[in-house]
Amino acid sequence: MTEISTNEFAEIDQLNQVLAQIKESFVGKDDIIDLMGICLVGRENLFLLGPPGTAKSAMVKELGKLLKGKTFEYLLTRFTEPNELFGPFDIRKLREGELVTNTEGMLPEATLIFLDELLNANSAILNSLLMVLNEKIFRRGRETRSLPVLMIVGASNHLPEEEALQALFDRFLLRVRCDNIDPQMLEDVLHAGWKLEKDHGEEKISIDAEAIARLQQKIYEVDLDDIRPAYITMIQQLRNAGISVSDRRAVKLQRLIAASALLCKRKKAIPSDMWVLRFIWDTEEQREVINSIVKSVIDTDKELAQRHPRASEESVPNPDEIYQEVIKMTQQWNENELTLAEKNVLKDRLRYLNGRAEWITNKVQRDYVLKPIETLWQQIIHSE
Repeated sequence: MTEISTNEFAEIDQLNQVLAQIKESFVGKDDIIDLMGICLVGRENLFLLGPPGTAKSAMVKELGKLLKGKTFEYLLTRFTEPNELFGPFDIRKLREGELVTNTEGMLPEATLIFLDELLNANSAILNSLLMVLNEKIFRRGRETRSLPVLMIVGASNHLPEEEALQALFDRFLLRVRCDNIDPQMLEDVLHAGWKLEKDHGEEKISIDAEAIARLQQKIYEVDLDDIRPAYITMIQQLRNAGISVSDRRAVKLQRLIAASALLCKRKKAIPSDMWVLRFIWDTEEQREVINSIVKSVIDTDKELAQRHPRASEESVPNPDEIYQEVIKMTQQWNENELTLAEKNVLKDRLRYLNGRAEWITNKVQRDYVLKPIETLWQQIIHSE
């Protein structure tokens, strides 16, 4: 296996250490943070789907602090105007008859961009955003400039319903669910959150934007030849299964496969680097199909020690595991005299499992798992 020499991978180590620090602060979010690293090196966009309060913006802010660059964050509404994102026209230039935008502190100058509630975007800013997302170019009137942005993260609590917004969503190559964490991990979350606030201002390992830009160029040194036949087969299987993978997206995904190899300090991609394709779904129903196709390729990879840590993990809920746990919880509720604190813990856990069950894509399995959950909820309600 071709590896990167010691003097070449200092910046890779540095980035991996930055990601590890963020994982310590945000318990249960390792998959999202690893995908941020992949998209950062691949210079592609990441979409976070999840309810408010699940640390979406906090993770991006923390990454921004450790990047030594400029971060631009904005909460979009139906009434957001272009000036709010790109800056107002320069009045002095306007008096001279020139339409020039004053972009100081605005999106066009940022190295990391976070657009919260992205799917609230209106027609006034849609075309400008599409160009920013797809080509990393800002165009307004006669102005055209390349953007220094390393990665754009978008977030929403729902998937697009309008066709115009589907085009915006399509510009985010990877999509990942960001939910509340397992209640059993709540104590770890509280400790990590307290430490993050207490250590505010503490010296941490960081990496500058220029180093990330160099890593983005290094992905072209990764050899994809050995895995390309399997990749082509996978794309064909996904298309045959009804998953829309355009030629444009198929080409771009190669960058993320290469980024996976690079972050593992390899100059040659292996089949398991295609784990990133688990996150190309358009709808929740597609996740199980995609996961099955990707898993069949990953399982052919014998280079276990060389795999990206995220390659061996399942991203789809296991219906049987959820069902069995709910049955045990029901027995616990019926047979034991629970304290108020124990009842609250059980209810929190049941809410979490209910959320997980909603992501089971097979309707028969989903309904089968949701039935005992609903039954237990009714027992809880009637006992109070």
